[in-house]
Amino acid sequence: MALPKHKISKSRRDKRRTHQKVEAPAISTCSECGEATLPHHACPNCGAYKGRTAVETEKE
Repeated sequence: MALPKHKISKSRRDKRRTHQKVEAPAISTCSECGEATLPHHACPNCGAYKGRTAVETEKE
């Protein structure tokens, strides 16, 4: 089994991990109600998608 011959510094270790970060999801606004939604998804608040009602939602 291979063993490291030298200690890897914290700086060198962290440079290797720079691409492993988690990005925040893209957020768009609904054209009907203005609620925040995910792109290419029906609005969870009003059910609209691309200007038409795609999902029926309960109105209070």
